[in-house]
Amino acid sequence: MAKSAFFIRSAFLLLFLSLVILVQRFWFLSAWQRIQTVGKPVVRQVLQGVWIAALVLFLATFLDPFVGGFIPRRGVGLWLITASRLWLFASFFAFVAFELVSGLGWTSGLISKIVPAKAPGFDPARRTFFRYAAYLAGSLPFLGAAYGFAAERFRYQVRKVDVPVANLPKALDGMKIVQLSDIHAGDFMPRDEVARAVEMANDLKADLAVVTGDFISNEHDPLEACIAELSKLRAPLGAWGCNGNHEIYANAEAAAQQAFERYGMTLLRQQNAQLEFAGQKFNLIGVDYQRDHMTANVPSGPMLQAIEPLISRQMPNILLSHNPNSFHRAAELGIELSLAGHTHGGQVKVEIVDHNITPARLITDFVAGLYRLPMGNGNNGASASHSAAAHNVLKQEKGNVLSGTDGHSARSAALYVNRGLGTFGMPVRLGVPPEITLLTLRTA
Repeated sequence: MAKSAFFIRSAFLLLFLSLVILVQRFWFLSAWQRIQTVGKPVVRQVLQGVWIAALVLFLATFLDPFVGGFIPRRGVGLWLITASRLWLFASFFAFVAFELVSGLGWTSGLISKIVPAKAPGFDPARRTFFRYAAYLAGSLPFLGAAYGFAAERFRYQVRKVDVPVANLPKALDGMKIVQLSDIHAGDFMPRDEVARAVEMANDLKADLAVVTGDFISNEHDPLEACIAELSKLRAPLGAWGCNGNHEIYANAEAAAQQAFERYGMTLLRQQNAQLEFAGQKFNLIGVDYQRDHMTANVPSGPMLQAIEPLISRQMPNILLSHNPNSFHRAAELGIELSLAGHTHGGQVKVEIVDHNITPARLITDFVAGLYRLPMGNGNNGASASHSAAAHNVLKQEKGNVLSGTDGHSARSAALYVNRGLGTFGMPVRLGVPPEITLLTLRTA
């Protein structure tokens, strides 16, 4: 299992690097060829110098995360990193769009040569149209990246969701949980923006506050400052959390737990706590990041191993698990409600004919919002298999609730996937605004 995971990650990294090389070769080579056509020698030499400087700066900022972060995260250094990340994001999609339109033009020209001679030929005007259409298509991702960075990245959205919960006593009906996730404090998530999100969360007057992992992105990020701001969350039942995958990458799982304790909060690591609201108890469980193989419908666990002793059969259970793919196993175990993050909602979402296209669908069925699966009773064979359960997903999207195939919401486990506050990799959000969630529990 470990070897296969290593090979999958290695193949993914190799594919990523190959795409980067292909795309950047296209753009830099195209730019160099254009520069060579400039008639004035002085202008041409200046542009060649700019081209060389741009190539060196791009290589430096691209390699920076892999060699310890040698570029300072302030002033000019931060702007260089920002420009490089935006270029990396936009240039890839611009390359795809440009080649797609150019391919359509080439196909149209080929067809014009095959059709009968008396049919209209492929005239220069049509060739010119496709050339400019390719330029236009290639420019749109750059405009989108600029908008996603400058406007939508910090346009926090409060989502209020009623969640029918199986086995929920009437005393807990109406209890409110505010959820934050995927803060990613650091280069592109300054402390004052974390503070603003916390203030907005406090305005919702929730009974319980939870943070479902990824406080930072890497070991150089300000974990202490992030948790210090999160400690200002105010809720009668306190603030609780779990670790995410980036706490693993930053070797900060224990440090995050210690910081939570210093600031009067609790980070649950394969632990549970029984809390009381309106005279009725419920069981809050938290786990570290549950690893998988980055595949959507393949059981990749084992997930939630040895968690059975933490589950209560006398009261409803709420699980904090950063990875939404643990929901399959949580539903089998009879955990009534799971709260997750991790996906960022894909960070970029495009709607085509009422279908959402987002990168997050490559790694999970549970991209964002509310989902349901048939709930077991805690035995391994009590519910459907992973693959069968995937077909029984109940999703709440755009305010519309679809009926699950089991037809019994009282025996359905629920999952809510928060779209996160921060970004990772590319400091861009398009169609997926950062989210602060207010969940109101309802008796199923």
